[in-house]
Amino acid sequence: MIKAKPKQINDDRVILGIDPGTNLMGYGILLIRNQKPELVALGVLNLGKYDNHALKLKKIFECVLGLIEQYVPDELSIEAPFFGKNIQSMLKLGRAQGVAIAAAVYRNIPITEYLPRKIKQSVTGNGNASKEQVAAMLKNILHLENQLEGESLDATDALAAALCHYFQHKKTVGTKSYSGWDAFIKDNPNRVK
Repeated sequence: MIKAKPKQINDDRVILGIDPGTNLMGYGILLIRNQKPELVALGVLNLGKYDNHALKLKKIFECVLGLIEQYVPDELSIEAPFFGKNIQSMLKLGRAQGVAIAAAVYRNIPITEYLPRKIKQSVTGNGNASKEQVAAMLKNILHLENQLEGESLDATDALAAALCHYFQHKKTVGTKSYSGWDAFIKDNPNRVK
């Protein structure tokens, strides 16, 4: 698990990203400071050692509550279950997601759910990107150098969910809207070749 030094948060936003799972649950925490995302923490809850599904759900709930208490996120971004061929796996994944959401609801934290394709599209520009491509792009966007080396792809998927949420709800200050490409080109001739 990567942890950054404690930061003074003030008016900044903290986003908790979750990649739910019943064997591995990834989490990533971003601090949005001056409209720029910074990595705060990243890790995985390993549930493979538990045979009892109900116990796994309890551990997920406790972990998410612990992350909320430690990092005091303003928002939760969670990956939505996707349609798979194995119905039992989907049901278990849905329960894991539901328990993580319940922990956030319990602490009055707003929740946004994103499809895996939306998260990949938001971070890489390609909704069909591989987990490895997502991790590589996170490294570039967040300027993490070698900090993600050896990290679980479940953890980087969770961080991608948090970054996707930031991109979707980015408050743009001083931006101008345009009625179309012609108006944009007229105002920005140096940005078009």
